[in-house]
Amino acid sequence: MSRPLFIFEMANNHMGDIAHGVAIIRAIREACQGFPFEFAFKLQYRDLDTFIHPSVKGRDDIKYVKRFEETRLSHEQFEILLATMRDCGFKTVCTPFDENSVDLIEAQGIETIKIASCSLTDWPLLERIARADKPVIASTAGATPEEIDNVVSFFLHRCKQLTLMHCVAEYPTPDNNLHIARIDALRRRYPEVRIGFSTHEAPARTEPVMLALAKGALVFEKHVGLPSERYPLNTYSATPEQIRQWLTAAQCAQAMCGSEAWPTATATELESLRSLRRGVFLTRDIAAGERIDTDSICFAFPPSPQQITANDWSKYSNYIARQAIQAGTPLIAKQVEINNERENVLTAVMAVRQLLQEGNIVVPGKSDLEISHHYGMERFSEFGLTMITVVNREYCKKLIVMLPGQTHPEQQHKKKEETFVILHGSMNIWLDGKQYDAQRGDVITVQRGVKHKFYTNKGVVFEEISSTHFTDDSFYSDPAITANSHRKTLLTHWL
Repeated sequence: MSRPLFIFEMANNHMGDIAHGVAIIRAIREACQGFPFEFAFKLQYRDLDTFIHPSVKGRDDIKYVKRFEETRLSHEQFEILLATMRDCGFKTVCTPFDENSVDLIEAQGIETIKIASCSLTDWPLLERIARADKPVIASTAGATPEEIDNVVSFFLHRCKQLTLMHCVAEYPTPDNNLHIARIDALRRRYPEVRIGFSTHEAPARTEPVMLALAKGALVFEKHVGLPSERYPLNTYSATPEQIRQWLTAAQCAQAMCGSEAWPTATATELESLRSLRRGVFLTRDIAAGERIDTDSICFAFPPSPQQITANDWSKYSNYIARQAIQAGTPLIAKQVEINNERENVLTAVMAVRQLLQEGNIVVPGKSDLEISHHYGMERFSEFGLTMITVVNREYCKKLIVMLPGQTHPEQQHKKKEETFVILHGSMNIWLDGKQYDAQRGDVITVQRGVKHKFYTNKGVVFEEISSTHFTDDSFYSDPAITANSHRKTLLTHWL
């Protein structure tokens, strides 16, 4: 078993003073002497020029804006802190709150990326983090088991080394809200993931770290600082002396357990998390009835009350404006109709998997899946099909799955010729208006320019072998389909 890792969180306790930040690192290094643990120091990165929305920059009446701006450090100053950490033997960790900060983490060679609880379901940010070749540590304050399931699945499917931190986002956390037994629940639910404890209790308390270590936590995180006449310390950051007491307690951990139940996050905790999230702002005028896409928005801090946040934004959700909305304004939930297609997509994927299993069809493990819903997911049971791309080079092979009762509307191709081999089930196929019945084992060739459509009564799986597939080579007879730019949903990890 690996040695426990203790991470010291500086956050903004450097106070924008680089000398003070260096002093904190060196003082904590002295406090760690003699303990048989691994140690890391953590920074927080925000690209303030884009993270804070332009309309509130310089304001001192909005929580956190003033502090973030007053404690701003340059990239060069952060490099000084990182060099000090490395000189003191610390591993380096950083929490990014926006995509630009992940770029900086990569450029500076920071070893591990930490995801703050408020960003746990910030999917645009998680997508960028997943592209970085770094281990990931994620805090889970305020998250439901289902949200954590989605995050764990997201990173494990991408072969990321993941650590989950039990965390409570109350600063400091009262004893009866610590719920340290939740570490047991995380270990049972995610046996393939390392579990840790990110602490916010009063810094003089040592019992929680003892309980967490006894529960099997292997990673621990604590806010640290160095009080001075100029810079007083907040109520949840520990001094070097308190850190030494904390580490001493960790060595003699004893079994003290709280409730294992998964309580609903408190209103205070949820508000604390929401206040740190990025809101959705419009980058252009939106007309009433228009669908709002990612290219029409930006994510920026701080969020307004009732504003849709980056955590709410998902490729499975459609946002339709109920009214005209001006560019530069926050996107408020009551201004849009939100249609979430996740359940419909998952239902379709399960039905496709079942039909493949019934036909004993072998699917390569990393094949991409494309759901074509020509008139929307709400009509997918009537119109649509699912394509599994096996290879697409000078030649192309796909598996096509149509569920019982589905029709694929009439189309033609100008570049490719394709041959279909029926592997399971049966279908009707129309070639330039002439109907053919196709059964298991039949082979049908569709030449360039031939209009064709399909229908299956009981479900069908067929192999498509063709020349290279081009995304601009499907010409539908119904112009409404061509005009629908949202008729496809792509899934990479679906098996």
